[in-house]
Amino acid sequence: MAQCINCSAPLPADTCRCSYCGTRNDMDFSAVNRFTFDHQPSRRQCPDCSIPLQTVRLDSGGGIFAIERCERCFGLFFDVGEVQAFLEASTSPAFSINIREIANINEERAKRERQVRYKQCPECGVLMNRVNFAAMSGVVVDQCKVHGMWLDNGELIHLMEWKKSGGQLLAEKKEKMAQQERHRESQQSVPRYYGGDYPEESSSNDVISRVCSILLDSLFR
Repeated sequence: MAQCINCSAPLPADTCRCSYCGTRNDMDFSAVNRFTFDHQPSRRQCPDCSIPLQTVRLDSGGGIFAIERCERCFGLFFDVGEVQAFLEASTSPAFSINIREIANINEERAKRERQVRYKQCPECGVLMNRVNFAAMSGVVVDQCKVHGMWLDNGELIHLMEWKKSGGQLLAEKKEKMAQQERHRESQQSVPRYYGGDYPEESSSNDVISRVCSILLDSLFR
């Protein structure tokens, strides 16, 4: 269990505010040991606090990532594709799926006290979409398809733990199954003609000729 940076009291996974001293803790960066701050503030603004974001350079062990962070609420803004890239670089790949552990992580890190509201993109100001990361992670992030993704404090470590437990592997398997199902449905919707299916070696001209012949026969019977 994480500890408060101010009084060292135990900090539950589902809250970043210490119940003993009231200090708001940065839950995400407690899991990242190597990072530096740029002295110049970013031109982007926090969608929650309306203050300039701070550029942070994270050393994931597999690459350097420059992201924006709010020094007040500790929210993070990643450019398009950076969240996925950061998870790949910073989290060891999972080769098995632990359903029970995934369920426990999602339960412990659920944000019960946070109200649902739509936020503006730090870059363009347009309201972002709320999407479940990877469709089934349990982490509902704010996404601007053009500029990037906003993660509230605690959501990055949630995704890291989810991936370590095989959550992304499970999502990929379910997506593959969904693609196979869509492919089967598309094959079943292909029209079948009198006389059965046409052999694979038949050309498109042969198929057209046979269809025309069937239609003509039905008209002049």
